[in-house]
Amino acid sequence: MADIDGMFGWIPSWFIGLSLVAGAIIVALFAHRVAAWLLNRTFGTRLPLLRVFIQRTAGPAQMALCLAAVALVLPLAPLDDMIRTPLTRLFVVFFIALTGWISIRIVDMSAARYLQNFRDVTENFIARKHVTQVRVFKRVTDTIIVIITASTALMTFDSVRQYGVSLFASAGAAGIIVGLAARPLLSNLIAGLQIAITQPIRIEDAVIIENEWGWVEDIASTYVVIRLWDWRRMVVPLSYFIEKPFQNWTRDTASLIGVIALHVDYRADVPRIRRWLESAVKESKLWDGAVVNLQVIDADPRAIELRALVSARNAPQSWDLRCEIREKLVAFIRDEMPEALPRERAILIPSGDDDADLVRRTRTAGANAGAGP
Repeated sequence: MADIDGMFGWIPSWFIGLSLVAGAIIVALFAHRVAAWLLNRTFGTRLPLLRVFIQRTAGPAQMALCLAAVALVLPLAPLDDMIRTPLTRLFVVFFIALTGWISIRIVDMSAARYLQNFRDVTENFIARKHVTQVRVFKRVTDTIIVIITASTALMTFDSVRQYGVSLFASAGAAGIIVGLAARPLLSNLIAGLQIAITQPIRIEDAVIIENEWGWVEDIASTYVVIRLWDWRRMVVPLSYFIEKPFQNWTRDTASLIGVIALHVDYRADVPRIRRWLESAVKESKLWDGAVVNLQVIDADPRAIELRALVSARNAPQSWDLRCEIREKLVAFIRDEMPEALPRERAILIPSGDDDADLVRRTRTAGANAGAGP
């Protein structure tokens, strides 16, 4: 030991201590890599869930091993109090962060494991219900865990703890300002819980918001992402769905009735058009077999208005079915019933000499009729 002290006595003690801490961290990371490789090689093929578990817990496991290695080395490191105290405080903060990280990972893995039974969310209302509830609760829980973890970590510092205590104790203007500033966040979090419980919207619901039509793509902790029909994305606060009206086309069922409006002439054979419509809709693969109907709903001096009702399994198919039947209906009237096409009617009135000649002939005919034999 004397020889070692003589050889390395010129190195500062703080450098040796920090080197020991850094070396312990490197050894811990290497040990984690080796252990993960051995587990994947030994059990990865037989236990695929173990491989997924190792991948998803890699970060918290590495951090836990590093903290354990530092906890073992730190008492042996030749450090003075000026360096040991900040390292100890930093160790406590990392431990609190590790606890929060592990909690979030547990929540995420539990949610993913539960949602494995509900993969098809397009037509399955029960699956959409569970997916919406789990996602909203998971994100709200993650937000609460992050807030608690950050608050606990900050409270380990004396200055921050005293500031927080004095801030809560004052209950004055500062508290009012903080409450007003946190109102949007809190309102959206509460709205998220209400949506998860009452479910006015679900994942993949077809909705109309602000005259825009799309599907609910994602429900976050404070906002909702709407995938519009032209692939744009509309981001709406969660509180919007609690405070303002909107249309949900798939609240109870995905089936919808589409409306096709058409103007035809008064000479149109409406029963014939109705029979053709029924046969054309029954041949379409988009029709769900529920509703097909044709009615005369209006009439004006120029034409009559027909309204066709056809139903489909969901909103996209309803739109495609309407376009298909409208196109075929126009072609049928054009080719098979041209007299039904809308047209303008006019009465031609004679003008100038023709009008005078018409009056003169009328008077002459009347005089001759009254003269008698």
